Amino acid sequence: MSKTYLNWSSGKDAMLSLHELQNTEHQPELLVSTINSEVNRVSMHGLPVSLLEKQAKALGLELHQISLNGELSLKDYNQIMQKEVSDLQQQNFKTAVFGDILLEDLKAYREKEFKETGIQTFFPLWKRDTKELINTFIDLGYKALIVCTNSADLDDSFCGRILDKDLVAEFPENVDPCGENGEFHTFVFDGPLFKNAVPFKILGKVKRDYHANEDQDDCFKKEPQPWDHEFCFLDLE
Repeated sequence: MSKTYLNWSSGKDAMLSLHELQNTEHQPELLVSTINSEVNRVSMHGLPVSLLEKQAKALGLELHQISLNGELSLKDYNQIMQKEVSDLQQQNFKTAVFGDILLEDLKAYREKEFKETGIQTFFPLWKRDTKELINTFIDLGYKALIVCTNSADLDDSFCGRILDKDLVAEFPENVDPCGENGEFHTFVFDGPLFKNAVPFKILGKVKRDYHANEDQDDCFKKEPQPWDHEFCFLDLE
């Protein structure tokens, strides 16, 4: 019997994808997360691995971590991911789920990389209205904390706040309700599929300047895209 895995960021889009695929032919049996080996944190979101593991345990799902060096080149990144996908295919995984919503280039990149792997890609949230999606996420009863903000789009005060409708209403007009353009990232810690809420402690905030080019990958991003911005991360344990 073929199996499905979900590319797991620890955030709301992955969580909503997992929720929507319950009791379907694509219900995920495994969460797959990329980890920066230099800081032991989830790529892009900056979440400590200890909390990621607690999150997966609370969801009752197995977690597979892919360790990546923070200075990894795009070429090396692709080689590592191809090997990981090949290993998953050997374990009879036939579908890889992604929580992407609107970014055409990112979807095309994923489809290209998976084309010859024997694993099909599936995007359950694709082209959905992001305002409706974020309202659905909140109405379902999921709880998420904003753990990263792009300082070019959001004031640092948004980092560390609980994602609810009042907060979404405060977003500037240029900010997508789901942060689909990288404006913010989240950590989901409770909700309908959780056996228990994930306990965490806020230690403070950390500012980082990120300077990238097309040949680099970084601990806080999963796909190589050229941008140059300052980010605010929530430090948790």
